[in-house]
Amino acid sequence: MRRIRCLSLFLFASLLTITVGWAQEKPAEPPMAMEHHHHGGFMQEGMHHVLAKGVTLDAKADAAAHTVTVRVGPMNLPAHTGHMKMPQPPDQVWQVPFDGWLLAYHPKLLDAAGNAAPGTVLHHTAFWNENRSDFLCPNKEEHIFGAGSEMTDWTEVPGYGYHVQKDDRIRIETMVYNPTGTSYQNVYLQVVIPYQDVGENASPRKNAYPAWMDVKSCGDSSYDVPAGKSEKSGTVTVKYDGVLLGVGGHLHGYGRQVVLQDLTRKETVATLDAKVNEKGLLESVPVQLFVQEGGYKFSAGDILKTSATYDNPTGKLLHDGAMGIAVGYFVPNDDSKMAALRRKTPLPHEMAGMSHDH
Repeated sequence: MRRIRCLSLFLFASLLTITVGWAQEKPAEPPMAMEHHHHGGFMQEGMHHVLAKGVTLDAKADAAAHTVTVRVGPMNLPAHTGHMKMPQPPDQVWQVPFDGWLLAYHPKLLDAAGNAAPGTVLHHTAFWNENRSDFLCPNKEEHIFGAGSEMTDWTEVPGYGYHVQKDDRIRIETMVYNPTGTSYQNVYLQVVIPYQDVGENASPRKNAYPAWMDVKSCGDSSYDVPAGKSEKSGTVTVKYDGVLLGVGGHLHGYGRQVVLQDLTRKETVATLDAKVNEKGLLESVPVQLFVQEGGYKFSAGDILKTSATYDNPTGKLLHDGAMGIAVGYFVPNDDSKMAALRRKTPLPHEMAGMSHDH
């Protein structure tokens, strides 16, 4: 577990600069005919995909190290295969074996021998708590972690954690693709999660809640990108008083900027300009911290507007080619009010890998 350092130095450590690139090469056909399914996808986008066979979940808790290691695989990734053609793993569910706090998320891609595979082949992974509703969009399950091609490492926030209860069901959605010229066999997604058990001889953590503010508001996150420059925006309403500790952003290929505004206060919370490569494809999105000011204050009833801009030079519409999300950690003034977000029973899912739109 990492040492506790100055909060402002690593609060988010690139909290969620999930830089998912748009595959430019013609995708190959799937290696074999398989059952099709309707994959919920990142932030519950609805897409039809071929279902990969033989993918399972392995989750091991190390009580001495205070970590859980979650592995999803194996996955075979043929070269030059886009995410719409790649056989996708069905959703997996990790049942939390303790009461306590999840402190960080350290993702890797590995082959069966333990060698590193490139993050380029991870389109995204998303962890959802089926036993809790999202505090901004209660029609959705609580989205607790996400990562994309750059394998964003979510580091520990001193004094804070994401609270879980024993037997909470964490649903893991994973989407892979391979825009490279090299095929990869028997690839595993591995996420190491440090935790603090509620029974440990340590001070209890303050509860922090992931805040996902989307240009599609509380609907599916993906949308089409027209040729040239474009902008899309959406709003959500804050239902609790509290503070935002900081904010990062998530865009797809050709994304240029994420802007978060508090319309009620008539203030711009953050303007996040993306870093792109020589081809204009996204590399990263910065993080803006509000720690020194004690967090950016939100009040119940505040209307938040998230805007995303794209510059698509391909001359054609890119179907489901964009997302625009501002991502942060929210700390409520009265944590007891957040208890209402807990579900007595998870929302029904017909089968792993089916659509999770609500």
